[in-house]
Amino acid sequence: MEQLAVIGNPIEHSKSPDIHHAFAAQTGLAVNYRKILGDLEGFEQQVRDFFSAGGLGMNVTVPFKQRAFDMCDKLSKRAEQAGAVNTLMMGKNGELYGDNTDGAGMVRDIVKVLEQPLKDKRVLIIGAGGAVRGVLGPLMAQNPDIVVIANRTVEKAEELALLFNCDYSSFDDLKGPFDIIINGSSASLGGELPPLKDSLVNNKTWVYDMVYGAEPTVFMQWAFARGAQGADGLGMLVGQAAEAFFMWLHQRPDQASVIEKLRAEM
Repeated sequence: MEQLAVIGNPIEHSKSPDIHHAFAAQTGLAVNYRKILGDLEGFEQQVRDFFSAGGLGMNVTVPFKQRAFDMCDKLSKRAEQAGAVNTLMMGKNGELYGDNTDGAGMVRDIVKVLEQPLKDKRVLIIGAGGAVRGVLGPLMAQNPDIVVIANRTVEKAEELALLFNCDYSSFDDLKGPFDIIINGSSASLGGELPPLKDSLVNNKTWVYDMVYGAEPTVFMQWAFARGAQGADGLGMLVGQAAEAFFMWLHQRPDQASVIEKLRAEM
């Protein structure tokens, strides 16, 4: 039986074991996936101990993604772009390999599951923190027409725009409407709405919030009230897990059925 885990602090809320056990049931693989409460002092030793005991793969969540990045011997291109690691595995030669599946998971959810092409679209991304940096590489690879990063602190948006060769703006200077708006700010977690102008959306705009919940987020409610359609980030959670599962076990699970199951349980 393959040993997998997710490490974070806090960790009790994590849906990762449910997702990976559903993937294992689909693919007929024997998997034990458990939660590990990360030690703020001893995180690195916990990772080493897991792999020394024969662990195959580990997901990393808040607040350890940068520390996981720092301890890797080898990194995928998308992990280098993200500056953070959410997926670990041990190479045959004992080298720790780090990947970041967040961006690929989000793009796969939007393009494959929700059937919203990103190619040639005018895309606005709200926020300029780690969550946005983590998805920009795979997003830009879809060849959108334009990507604009908007953030309260414009300097942070400018830094990311320079890194990924896209545009940036203050909220005041944004010119809409956009084809797709992705909310990657932490505002939704606190039930807050970024300072968005009504002119950014119309009835052809499609929105995506990286946060998910039993009810539409405040950002989604704002967009829906102005004629837009869209989805929350539950599929991104399942998508990044599917990317990690594929990396470890070389089987690509069906995401839609797992999203449906999780949604029904919320």
